[in-house]
Amino acid sequence: MTNKLIKGLVATAVLAALAGCNSSDDDTPLTACEAAGDACTTFTVIHTNDNHGRFWQNSDGEYGMAARKTVIDQIRSEVERSGGETILLSGGDINTGVPESDMQNAVPDFLGMNILRYDAMAVGNHEFDNELTVLDMQANIAQFPMLAANIYHKGSEDRYFEPYRVFDINGLKVAIIGFTTVDTPKVVSPDNVASLHFTDPQDEIQKVLVEIEANETVDMVFALTHMGHYADGKHGTEAPGDVKLARSLDQGQLQAIIGGHSQNPVCMEGDEYADFAPGDACKPDIQNGTFIMQAHEWGKYVGRADFEYMDGELTLVSYSLIPINLKDDEGNFYTQEVEQDQIVIDALQHYQEAGQELLDVVISSTDGKLEGDRDMVRSEQTNLGQLLTRAYGDWVTANFEPTVDFGVMNSGGIRASIAPGDVSYRDVLTVQPFGNDVAYVTMSGTEVQAYLANVAQKTGGGMPQLYPMDMTVRCDAVEINPEATPADIVQITSLGDRQFNLESEYTFSLINFSASGGDDYPVITGHDNYIDTQRSDASVLREYFEKNPSIKVADYAPANGGHPVFMRGGDIVKSCAK
Repeated sequence: MTNKLIKGLVATAVLAALAGCNSSDDDTPLTACEAAGDACTTFTVIHTNDNHGRFWQNSDGEYGMAARKTVIDQIRSEVERSGGETILLSGGDINTGVPESDMQNAVPDFLGMNILRYDAMAVGNHEFDNELTVLDMQANIAQFPMLAANIYHKGSEDRYFEPYRVFDINGLKVAIIGFTTVDTPKVVSPDNVASLHFTDPQDEIQKVLVEIEANETVDMVFALTHMGHYADGKHGTEAPGDVKLARSLDQGQLQAIIGGHSQNPVCMEGDEYADFAPGDACKPDIQNGTFIMQAHEWGKYVGRADFEYMDGELTLVSYSLIPINLKDDEGNFYTQEVEQDQIVIDALQHYQEAGQELLDVVISSTDGKLEGDRDMVRSEQTNLGQLLTRAYGDWVTANFEPTVDFGVMNSGGIRASIAPGDVSYRDVLTVQPFGNDVAYVTMSGTEVQAYLANVAQKTGGGMPQLYPMDMTVRCDAVEINPEATPADIVQITSLGDRQFNLESEYTFSLINFSASGGDDYPVITGHDNYIDTQRSDASVLREYFEKNPSIKVADYAPANGGHPVFMRGGDIVKSCAK
């Protein structure tokens, strides 16, 4: 196995030495690879990641597999004409994100990947959002290997997926190893992965490299990962990602990492991300001699990496992220519009139409209005606000380790009411259209008191829907005393079914928008006990309705208790907004 690697993005010293050799046809200098002839091999890696159900273009005509195929076919044709070959890779997370795909278990996405002729994919954490029987079905559909070296049957040395696959790319033997984030059991329902064990990729890669050395003859090794790229390895509360993986090895052991999970365009300026916009030049990361690439998310871009391999050394000649019909705020294409491939349209149209029909299937009913009108929900506690906090809290409690004590929902995230009568998934999407994730955090009583003292006073879109709790909010505490403490602002008797104690710990649910500071909420994403479940609020709300097919609005009336009491002076008010 060759261990040499050129670290730069420019030509090698060999290229520079041969640059003066002219072709017989004109005065254009030959590159080192052209001058070397058969001694140099060219190939191109095409890659995407984090598809998340986007098999179809969005309502603005952006991305989608049909336009993606057009770009991929153009790249393949160009590369083949110049004597090279291509390989098409996915960084995983095909599942979860768009209802039309979710309700069909991502079948159209995997069929689309077959049509586009993907060669391999990393297994993402969202591949475990469903039971293993669904994942097994998807693996049977896929006409390409799903790779994950670090996922084992629990209590066994048997892996659930292939650890690696060796590909012949224009005569080169390239071993591609798959890895999945070790955080997966934290962000999916434990039942879905109860029979599996996830090992640390930094440990596992050493084991796989030994296996490759013993069983294969290869020219180079790539990793195809779903672990995330974090600039300079600063991964925060996330598990270590691609940068840490590259740094854990001896230089030359791993030539490139094609990644996913963090859903960012990996375009670098030094150790920081570049200010990248569609159509801009993109320089991938290089860590310890390993190229690291990621193409944002949803098929918004197709990554293209053109390589030359000569004398046991690999050079990245050019790299780009190609926008797939992305538009600016005025609705104009950033780059030239890409025509959609008709074969893909014909193959997936049925699934798009079926998905639209499934949006209108009745999933529940309500005997009265669930109040989400802007003027109401941003000024007082409502039955829909309570239903949302219950839905998210119940789901976290049912699917994860902690029992949720209470829920927080920013009113700006509630975008519509639900009328009396039948409830469909389309109704759910009018209430929660943004695709935020359900999250939760466990804090000490002191931290919770400070958090609630902050959010309970908010107005407008930040005004919180809160349930269940026995708490009094003094809306004018700071007006009376600018030095007011959290204990002056909120007097908490109980949270959920538990008496409040500053030294106890409490778990609450919310959406990641709020956790990230949206609507001016405190940023808590860096808290050691914060978990983003990466499951959309709309899908969780849909599940709640399905489990409760006959909603009685009286059961969610704020007057039934469990909500904070807001006080201004000696008077009870509906919120600090009033």
